Amino acid sequence: MEIIISNSSGVPIYEQIKEQIKTQIVSNELKANELLPSIRTLAKDLRCSVITTKNAYEELVKEGYVTNIPSKGFYVAEINQEVVLEELLNKIENLLDAAVRIAKKNHIERTMIEERLDILYEEES
Repeated sequence: MEIIISNSSGVPIYEQIKEQIKTQIVSNELKANELLPSIRTLAKDLRCSVITTKNAYEELVKEGYVTNIPSKGFYVAEINQEVVLEELLNKIENLLDAAVRIAKKNHIERTMIEERLDILYEEES
């Protein structure tokens, strides 16, 4: 499991850890029922406090991405793919909302945005 922390991003470290683990779960890099590193091991690997990694794991448990089995550790939870899809669509909608605001503010036609979206979609295929 690879996690990269930025001390200059302005985002709390526990939030960075949580989001990166969540992204790896949603993308299926981390599989259901897979054991995650212990809180202490992750803290040592990332050179951050145990409290920071504990907070990240607790948030992941609250959000349903991770389960905690006492005396055994933290495991990737079975997640509902419909919930994952909804979360991804919300992220996309937020990004598109920002793009539309920029386009409208600068009087850029919708067709020009659609053309670029089509190009980007084709490049990723």
